[in-house]
Amino acid sequence: MSSKCYQNCKPKLECEGKPKVAFVCVHNSCRSQIAEALGKKLASEAFESYSAGTELKDRINPDAVRLMKRVYGIDMELTQYSKPLSDIPEPDVAVFMGCNVSCPSVFCQHVENWGLDDPSGQPDEAFLEIIRQIEQKVLQLKARLS
Repeated sequence: MSSKCYQNCKPKLECEGKPKVAFVCVHNSCRSQIAEALGKKLASEAFESYSAGTELKDRINPDAVRLMKRVYGIDMELTQYSKPLSDIPEPDVAVFMGCNVSCPSVFCQHVENWGLDDPSGQPDEAFLEIIRQIEQKVLQLKARLS
């Protein structure tokens, strides 16, 4: 599926209640955590947000935590933690953040790969750009799932 379709196509989902969206990244410490937090803040009426990974870090990236707190007032450390795919409900939609590795197999009805660069170790400007891109993509997904 092309990225153009990601922005314009409404996935055909069969689910009870709101669809469950899993934001998946290898370490579940940065981009997927940001997407989960923004999904909860900006799109909770359209879908349930979860994040998970396959090779977990012991904590959420401190730069992501600091900037999400500063920009959105969200303290990800209060409500989120790194978790494996097996610890979240079976998703209706899986969104791979763009890990440049083979993505895990996730049973779901719709898959997207957002192809986002990992800002870990980069200056705040790089983090803020990725956060802005994730916000835009979360809002686009909300519009398509509403």
